[in-house]
Amino acid sequence: MRRLLRNQKSNKFFGRFFTYLFLIVLSIIILYPLFITAQSAFNVSNLAAFTLDWHMQWTLDNFRQLFSQTLYLTWFKNTIIIAISTMIIQVIIVTLAGYTYSRYRFKGRKNGLIFFLIIQMVPTMAALTAFFVLGLIINGLDQYWYLTLVYVGGGIPMNTWLMKGYFDTIPRDLDESARIDGAGHLRILCQINLPLAMPMIAVQALWAFMGPFGDYLLAAFLLRTPSNLTVAVGLQQFIANPTNQNISLFAAGSFLISIPIVVLFFFLQRYFQSGLTAGGTKG
Repeated sequence: MRRLLRNQKSNKFFGRFFTYLFLIVLSIIILYPLFITAQSAFNVSNLAAFTLDWHMQWTLDNFRQLFSQTLYLTWFKNTIIIAISTMIIQVIIVTLAGYTYSRYRFKGRKNGLIFFLIIQMVPTMAALTAFFVLGLIINGLDQYWYLTLVYVGGGIPMNTWLMKGYFDTIPRDLDESARIDGAGHLRILCQINLPLAMPMIAVQALWAFMGPFGDYLLAAFLLRTPSNLTVAVGLQQFIANPTNQNISLFAAGSFLISIPIVVLFFFLQRYFQSGLTAGGTKG
């Protein structure tokens, strides 16, 4: 008996040890490049490459130069507008589509889901020409609204599948109980299912908001005017010339990108857990 207890304690110890070891290694892999970027953003000298210097001189001049001598604030504003628009439109469409595919049976439902999977298999590179030609036809090149629609359309297929899968986990007994009490389709959606689906809706909102900040390919392909660029495309200009790269400005701009994403994450964090219990009882 003692030997069995000793073995259980030993297995529990090694399990925890390797779990924490894995988390520590993973944290180092994630935080190390972020630390280098942050340090480069506050470095007094113009770096030729990202380096880790423990004896560097700290300064805010890179941020002052970024705001006063570049179009960074304009790029930042453009990205915020596109990100918020993409988030709102995509979350609404994906939520309604996922709920429809999960709760209702209609003609073409299976084929529609299969079509979403097929569309998702097409890489972005293969669709660039189609996006460009479509933009020419509808006069959407160098326009925020067109890039926003491209982002929304690209996020619908797979995110609809994810949202449908989440709605599938919500018991249908809650819907039936609400119908017995006289609730209609809209009330069941708004008062029963949406509160329970808030964790996935919050995740969808965060993903949709982050997309325009990190995307370079589509924005560089569809936007032309320097004042209409997004942050990712604008920052690339600082390192585009191999003989005259400004790593410090690039790092400073990259550091500021994380601020709205972090703010939105902390704002949505409460919904990650609150949705697990909200709406579970009939009002």
